[in-house]
Amino acid sequence: MLREQSGNLWDVHTSGEIIAITTNGIVKANGHAVMGAGLAKQAAERYPDLPRWLGQRIRQDGNHPYFFPAIRLVSFPTKFDWKQPADVHLIQDSLRLIRDLIEQAHLPRLFCPRPGCGLGQLDWQTVKHMIEPLVDDRFIFMTPLRESLSTAPTLPTHSS
Repeated sequence: MLREQSGNLWDVHTSGEIIAITTNGIVKANGHAVMGAGLAKQAAERYPDLPRWLGQRIRQDGNHPYFFPAIRLVSFPTKFDWKQPADVHLIQDSLRLIRDLIEQAHLPRLFCPRPGCGLGQLDWQTVKHMIEPLVDDRFIFMTPLRESLSTAPTLPTHSS
């Protein structure tokens, strides 16, 4: 059964865990991977060398998952091109490779976003159904916390 947990992926990372960030396969002329939105952008802002490191790996070996142990990140390709929606077959292929990577690196667990959802434009229930047979209990998929308008505190009003 696919494991899910509510929370912020970066909070989990800050606590010392390894996380996956969704990526695409485009490398710019300067050799840097395109990491201009979503989790990829957040990771590039936290680790300014990451676009160069990932770009080198993509150019050398292709649009595959890569583990960056020094910063506790795994790239998780969900798109071929940043301009296109996520591709569920690429997500499945990436998960198979990440499963092998987890084995080789002896990682106890990997916290992942909902791959292809959000900026990837895929529906989580559809993706979940397609990836569930590919993952084991080492994969934990994070459900982002979003403050609901109905539960947000209201400011007091002042009447004159």
